[in-house]
Amino acid sequence: MERWHEHMRGRLDGGLDAILHPDVVFLSPIVFTPQKGIDVTKLYLTAAGGTLGGDEDGSDGVESTGGGAFRYTKEILDGHHGVLEFETSIDGKYVNGIDMITCDDDGMITEFKVMIRPLQAINLVHAQMKSMLEKLSTPG
Repeated sequence: MERWHEHMRGRLDGGLDAILHPDVVFLSPIVFTPQKGIDVTKLYLTAAGGTLGGDEDGSDGVESTGGGAFRYTKEILDGHHGVLEFETSIDGKYVNGIDMITCDDDGMITEFKVMIRPLQAINLVHAQMKSMLEKLSTPG
């Protein structure tokens, strides 16, 4: 999990490529089907970073590459599994969620699951993620 935190701080050499297993599975709070593979997982995590970075508030708890109000508030670790609770604010709306991360014996992330609450936040994140994914997927 320390390498994930280093990535979030923008200080991990190699970025996501250094911590994502080639066959990683991403489970979104919005998309029903599991997203399989490093390329699609990188796309979703990059979009999430741009979306969940949150509103600028000068918070000392910022751990987002997006520079907003995103911060982890709790961490539970058990072997190769970690649950990291986060909070942020998007368009003035409170967003609370968890990242459930599973790693292999080499410390590479094999599964990344995100859950978000409340419903108002899910709807907002859905709209913003759609826009961010369209931007990231458009060549040019």
